[in-house]
Amino acid sequence: MKSGFITAADVAREAGVSRSAVSRTFTPGASVSKDVRERILHAAEKLGYRVNRLAQGLQMAQSNLVGVVAANLTSPFNTALLDGISAALFKRGLQCMLLNAEAARDDIGTLVNQVLEYRVRAVIILSGAPPEEIIEACLRNDVRLILINRGTLPGNADKIDTDDLTGGQLAADRMLADGRRHVAIVRSGNGSVSQRRRIESFVARMSEAGARVTPWMSGPNSFETGHEAARKLLADRSIDGAFCATDLIALGFHDTARFELGIQVPRDFSIIGFDNIPETAWPSHGLTTVNHPIDAFIEAILNCLDDERQLSEGALNFTIPVALIERGTTGAFDAPSN
Repeated sequence: MKSGFITAADVAREAGVSRSAVSRTFTPGASVSKDVRERILHAAEKLGYRVNRLAQGLQMAQSNLVGVVAANLTSPFNTALLDGISAALFKRGLQCMLLNAEAARDDIGTLVNQVLEYRVRAVIILSGAPPEEIIEACLRNDVRLILINRGTLPGNADKIDTDDLTGGQLAADRMLADGRRHVAIVRSGNGSVSQRRRIESFVARMSEAGARVTPWMSGPNSFETGHEAARKLLADRSIDGAFCATDLIALGFHDTARFELGIQVPRDFSIIGFDNIPETAWPSHGLTTVNHPIDAFIEAILNCLDDERQLSEGALNFTIPVALIERGTTGAFDAPSN
């Protein structure tokens, strides 16, 4: 028995046919006689042959690979989104090729080459992920691009954006309903386009109502950023609420405010996050948050992949709806404090 992978050449020898006949047999729509096909399939079964889809894709116009360029892979929201994308692609007979933009930050050229060399069917760019070189290279080489929460960019790229404008307004309205008049806004120092949009919307709504806002824009998107922001900002006892651009930051802020500083939430202080990651529903947190459902992102991505238009025919645009999920960190007048 031959060691290693069985090749198409091995199947051709076993079946007594040409290598090209084997290739045609395993290429959908290719022409091959019934007798030859049966001999090849019998030989393939006997030898345990499996088609090398990667090699096949490289020989054709495109592979069954879909590139996903992401950064901040420790983010629970990004992790959940990647899980949903890979599962949905698998059900379509496609494979997810993950490219870590953070790891390749000092060698973007290699990352761009990987995207192009594997002849991927499409490239999905997650929020906050890649430098513009990747986007420009894909558009220049007619690779279908699906941009998630990347804002307005030139070219025929499909765009899927959270309704951050409404999300920020919903958070502000809840703060105002709680009677909050001086609210901290917290995001990472290199906040994504989407983070900036929701914060700007929140600030605009609060300003219209005559409320004060104090910004904190420092550090990564992490629990620790929320922790540090709470310790510094809450030295000012006039601050009576916090809107955090992500749940991960909000959880750090919440735990520090409650358990380290002894602040009564929601009686004296309201906290709202954004993303509705699973941890926000844990009893120890019970965080009020803005939800932009991952299922809606997946549906929009699949709609983009299923569309057979040419890139020159224009792009698709989807807006992901949002909703405020009220839990135990808001509702000063209708819930017991924690």
